[in-house]
Amino acid sequence: MTTHFKDAALRAIAIEREAIDALNQRINDQFIKACEVIMACQGRVVVTGMGKSGHIGKKIAATLASTGTPSFYVHPGEASHGDLGMITGQDVVLAISNSGSTSEVLTILPLLKRMGAPLISMTGNKDSVLAKEAVANLDVSVAQEACPLGLAPTSSTTATLVMGDALAVALLDERGFSAEDFAFSHPGGSLGRRLLLRVSDIMHSGDRIPMVRENTPLNAALLEISLKGLGMTTVIDDSGQMTGIFTDGDLRRTLDHPLDIHTTPIQEVMTRNGKTIFEDQLAAEALKLMDELKINALPVINRSGELTGAINMHDLLKAGVI
Repeated sequence: MTTHFKDAALRAIAIEREAIDALNQRINDQFIKACEVIMACQGRVVVTGMGKSGHIGKKIAATLASTGTPSFYVHPGEASHGDLGMITGQDVVLAISNSGSTSEVLTILPLLKRMGAPLISMTGNKDSVLAKEAVANLDVSVAQEACPLGLAPTSSTTATLVMGDALAVALLDERGFSAEDFAFSHPGGSLGRRLLLRVSDIMHSGDRIPMVRENTPLNAALLEISLKGLGMTTVIDDSGQMTGIFTDGDLRRTLDHPLDIHTTPIQEVMTRNGKTIFEDQLAAEALKLMDELKINALPVINRSGELTGAINMHDLLKAGVI
């Protein structure tokens, strides 16, 4: 019984792999035409399809929308009962049907043609009505379904999904769509946080910045570090310019030398010209810098070199950047 499960699964995978491999020959003039029509679109790509084709269509619409091609899904049955009003002549319709003769899809074709919305089809039958009515037909036909009965859409839906991904990626590349563009569509995800969050969004500012003057005794500087909780303090001169930084690491090195923490000024043991980061840089850049330097905190400055904040590894962790 166990062997039977394994053999059936491997056979299904092999059939679906063959269906995907066959798509290599389908990236042709029709595919290029479909890309050109979508690139020229002034509206959105409206994806439609019934049953399993509809489920695949929803995923294709979502992929297009998240990669720079505004898109949404419309159920063809609902389109005949009012949702057709969601489509305009400025849109491009991507209709999916393995047979190319799905009645719910064919019903709305005359209306789409009347409004002037270009039609792109994905079909398993290039001689079907849907394929012939389209300005471009993407051939997603398969030799056989992975289902041993040849009934359940399996390899055909896989081929359609892969063709949809190929279309989305081709359009993404042509648009010069960047990782930051992608992040704007995914602000709630970890990628969005890494690519959109600025240092200024999470830094400690104002009275929360650990700060002492150059002549501050070491023990008072340690109290400031403890009070602000960032594992370091910045050091400023009488004009308010930052001249150094004192961290937990500096403290460990300082304790190796005999000195009086009550009388030694912080300027004698601080690190001068310490690393800083600009407030308008990405929080992910702060993480990279801290990781490279093996440090846990950074002073933050503006483009004029003025101290405006401080940030540490815990802030990045709390913000979800790590």
